[in-house]
This record gives sequence, structure tokens and C-alpha cells, in this order.
Amino acid sequence: MKISRENIDVKMKIPGAVIRQQTDFGDASGLGKISAEYFSLSAGLDTTSLFIGLEGNLCQSPHWGYVLKGQITTTDAAGTRETVNPQDLFFWAAGHNVSINEDAEIIMFSPQHEHTQVINHMIEKTKE
Repeated sequence: MKISRENIDVKMKIPGAVIRQQTDFGDASGLGKISAEYFSLSAGLDTTSLFIGLEGNLCQSPHWGYVLKGQITTTDAAGTRETVNPQDLFFWAAGHNVSINEDAEIIMFSPQHEHTQVINHMIEKTKE
């Protein structure tokens, strides 16, 4: 799920402030500690080979985030593809792969335990 800034409802607008809110943007209940992450990603990167060995060969952590620059496409287990662009907020459910279409920088918030396991798995894959 993604949404661009222009499509988020304005809830309050006063001189000096515009507050937009998208409700029901994922569910973090029961996930424990959350990590904040800043990723710099190069065009052409595809995570498919890095996730081999995880359940379904997919990232098993959900992520909530914001695209600062670039373009990223995710593919889920059903083969559904979604592309995020600069100024998009996004939610990626567990069970996805990522490919970088243009050099990108993103900010993400992820369940710390689950995503640390995925990152450690990717680190081990780069040693093979």
C-alpha cells in the first residue's frame, strides 16, 4: 500500500502548518520494538537472491516508510507489483521482494526483531 502526499487528506490547515493524516495505514499490534532505518539503494539492486532461504524466499518483515528520492518496485508472494516514488508513504506487508528502478533513499520503520533477522540473513548471503 502506498499513497502520495497529495492524496493524504488534510485534517488541519493553519498559518504555518498543514496536517495530513492517512488512517488505517497498516497494523503494528503485537510487533514489539520498532527500528528506524535509512536506506540508500542503487538502481538495479534486486533482493530476490538475498532472500533465498527465508520463508517463500521473501522478506518476512513488514515496513512503513517514506521515499525521499528514487523509485522502488515491490513484488509480493501473489506476484502483485507496486511502485513507490518520491514523497510516497508506503506500507509493505511481510512477504515481498524489492527491486530498485532508480537510485533511492528511503526512511523505514520496521519490527526490530523480524527485520534484524532478515538483515542478518542478507549479510550471510553476501558471504556465500
